[in-house]
Order: sequence, then C-alpha cells, then structure tokens
Amino acid sequence: MSPETLDLYNTFLAVLSLVAIAGAVALVVYRLVKGPEAARLLGPGALWLAWLVAAVATAGSLIYSEVVHFIPCRLCWYQRIAMYPLAIILLVGAIRREVVVRYYALPLALIGLGISIYHYVIQMYPSLEGGSCDPTNPCSARYVEEFGFVSIPFMAGAGFIVIAVLLMFYVRDTSE
Repeated sequence: MSPETLDLYNTFLAVLSLVAIAGAVALVVYRLVKGPEAARLLGPGALWLAWLVAAVATAGSLIYSEVVHFIPCRLCWYQRIAMYPLAIILLVGAIRREVVVRYYALPLALIGLGISIYHYVIQMYPSLEGGSCDPTNPCSARYVEEFGFVSIPFMAGAGFIVIAVLLMFYVRDTSE
C-alpha cells in the first residue's frame, strides 16, 4: 500500500470512528429524552448495524496487519480476541433475529472497550506501560495518529462503544 493510500485509509477510518461515536452519543441522548420506547427506534436493524461495525473493525484490523504489515502488540491481540467473535456472533444473531444475542455480545464488547481504553491511555502516557507488553513491540507504539488523537485503539474503542449502544437498542420485531 502506498503512503498516500495509507494516509487516505487512516483518515477514512478515523473519520468513520468519530462519526460512529457521534451516532452512538445521539442514540443515547435520544433514549434519555424519549424514554424506554426509544429503544424501538432501530428495531432489528440495530443488530445488523452492530454486525456491520464488527465486520468493518475486523476487516480493518486485518488490513492493517496483513496488507500494511503493522505488527499487532499484545493489547491489540486482546482487542481482536474480543472483536473477531463479535462479527460471527452478531451475524448469526441477526440472521436468527435472537434477542438473547445481546447477552453473549455485550460482555465481549464491554471487555474489548475496557482493553481499548487501557491501550489508548498507555499510548497517551507511555510511562504507564509497565512490564506486560513486549519491549520489541511495545503497546505504546502509535502506528496511526490522525487529528492528533485518533489511534488504532481509539478506533477499536469506538467500534466497541457503538456495538454496545446498538445492542441496547436491539428489539426484535414481534409482528413476524
């Protein structure tokens, strides 16, 4: 991948993550203003959107490692361990229109979010890294930095946030 293409790819994913976070915040505010019935806003589409976020995040991380050749650090792997199964679990849940998928997917999204936040803090404050990361591939390394603050853990965290919010908005259509 050429440097110009990589810059465009990084910018695209950074903007996508910022738009996704803004959408998640808008959904939460809508829910707070409208009350419990607001959860029906997206209906079954919420699960499909959550799957799309997980699929894009999975594909994005694979492109970074397999095409761009960024070597994932230990915390990146832990985030992948949370995100990759979400792409499968959410797809199966969306196809089957199962409300219980929330109970399987939400813990993974929240665990992944916690790891992403921790990873992002380590990137912002490398002195906090400690001894858990590989010295030859430190978790504090920033392969991507868009707009001065959007990094790969930030983008992963955005994905986990959006998935968690969408799972809260998932309501199965009972008219079928």
